[in-house]
Amino acid sequence: MATGVERWVEELARLFEPKRVYWCDGSEAEAHRLIEAGMLEEKIAHHNVFYELNQRNWPKAYLHRSHPTDVARTEQLTFVCHPEQDQAGPNNNWMPIPKAKALMTKLSKGAMRGRTMYVLPYVMGPLDSPYAKACVQVTDVSYVAVSMRIMTRLGSHVLKKIGSGDNFVKGIHSVGDFDPNRRYIMHFPREGLVWSIGSGYGGNALLGKKCFSLRIASYLGLRQGWLAEHMVIMGIEDIKGHTTYITAAMPSACGKTNLAMLESALPEYKVTTVGDDIAWMGTGLDGRLYAINPEAGFFGVAPGTGMSTNPNMVRTLKASNFYPTLYTNVALDLDRNEPWWEGLGPPPPRLADWQGRPWDPASKTKAAHPNSRFTVSLYNCPTISPEVDNPKGVPVSAILIGGRRSHLMPLVVEAFDWTHGVFIGARTGSETTAAAAGAVGALRRDPFAMLPFCGYNMGDYFRHWMNQGALMRTPPKIFAVNWFRVDENGTFVWPGFGDNMRVLKWILDRVHGRVGARETPIGLVPHVEDLNLDGLGIPCSKIEKLFEVRPAEWKGELKDIRKFFDRFGRQIPYEMRNHYDKMEKSLKA
Repeated sequence: MATGVERWVEELARLFEPKRVYWCDGSEAEAHRLIEAGMLEEKIAHHNVFYELNQRNWPKAYLHRSHPTDVARTEQLTFVCHPEQDQAGPNNNWMPIPKAKALMTKLSKGAMRGRTMYVLPYVMGPLDSPYAKACVQVTDVSYVAVSMRIMTRLGSHVLKKIGSGDNFVKGIHSVGDFDPNRRYIMHFPREGLVWSIGSGYGGNALLGKKCFSLRIASYLGLRQGWLAEHMVIMGIEDIKGHTTYITAAMPSACGKTNLAMLESALPEYKVTTVGDDIAWMGTGLDGRLYAINPEAGFFGVAPGTGMSTNPNMVRTLKASNFYPTLYTNVALDLDRNEPWWEGLGPPPPRLADWQGRPWDPASKTKAAHPNSRFTVSLYNCPTISPEVDNPKGVPVSAILIGGRRSHLMPLVVEAFDWTHGVFIGARTGSETTAAAAGAVGALRRDPFAMLPFCGYNMGDYFRHWMNQGALMRTPPKIFAVNWFRVDENGTFVWPGFGDNMRVLKWILDRVHGRVGARETPIGLVPHVEDLNLDGLGIPCSKIEKLFEVRPAEWKGELKDIRKFFDRFGRQIPYEMRNHYDKMEKSLKA
């Protein structure tokens, strides 16, 4: 008798009409076969899926170029389908479930003709973790199959975990014909189903990534009493060998990966990496918050990654294990057959740009796409935490909420308490980056860096955060950080990167009760003398400006926060309205 997975795959094969169906087993030999197939397989754009790169200098490295129209998340074509529109909330595009399924069925009919349907059984999270989720995705492109093997715990053992039933998260994907007018990413949270067509970009096609691990999982967390968050998980080990674990929410391309494997400017501290993008968190039996990383790889932004900014990621990319490493939409050094992007080093004499065209250094265009990516195994990372596969997760002592703000926001602010921390997370704004389609540099509210990823009404999401805090005996402290404040000349004041450890040290000192703080209308900030600034070379007067809160500058911010909150009407928790009123009165005073 066919299992639930087999019946589901047979049904999809009748719909998509592939030439053949291939069940992936997750083996190393299979990975080599898929890579080799991808070097022969042609897409609609008439170029191969993979190009082999210089294996001596970049072990197991392959270049992938996506369709020119398919280079970022397409949020305007991403839908969250609940029975009622108010359940999806103003933060999501919504379509009635019957209409969405009829549309996707029509677009999917025969979409895999002449191609292979790859069946990908995988687990999000350590296999024995109570938070681990068994999933199956189908796709028609080897790039997705190879990427999912890197990013998840993929293999035939997952089918044994699922058994004969149908209790698994379902992912349906086809690149279709890459037509942007026939491109949709549909989420059905109540069914544990993601259906994506028309895009091969990672965030739209690797359905275990943002689609499941955030949009679907956030709704599962609401129903089951835990949190699925767009967060780094990292340990900070002091000179005595004690490790404090923190999480950090930041929009894409705002320094999450750099933070997750930071090379400390303070030698008495060392960072260990649990994850750079996703945290699933729940309250343990001891009343503390615990976090696991559901992923097994990094899907990072390439531009800006180099030995001066994130040396540990460069070491990760050049390490070798039995997983390949993929580079998507980076430039190609034609003489050395190596990947290149802005920030890696000086441009070589002859480059092909991200579309394979000869690149002119005098041109105003970038050689690598601003949202070009690498996909690499977590187990390549030299800073990997020994707790990365702990099924219970790691205890979280602090939660950081970051964004890219040129002005206004201080370098670091501590929340007064948990509910105030939720308010800080809810009002967070960030200047947009190339990770999402649309204008770059515009300010938008991005609560907890989850605006594009929350799988239900965000007003209910804020209430869920309030409720989770009430369950904890010792909730983590919450902090807002902003590495990107500039001076009157538009130059970054704070050096960032390894020097961010100076801020993290103050955060640890606050967590462990070693220093005080100064109260402002928006939260608690450091006394400058409590920061370790040795060897930094920045005048104290300039450092003090990083913590200035100028009430006159906050008038527009207050207006914009209220406008954002008003979108959610009565769904906004009353505690957040109270904190808003207190902040407004304090700023006026």
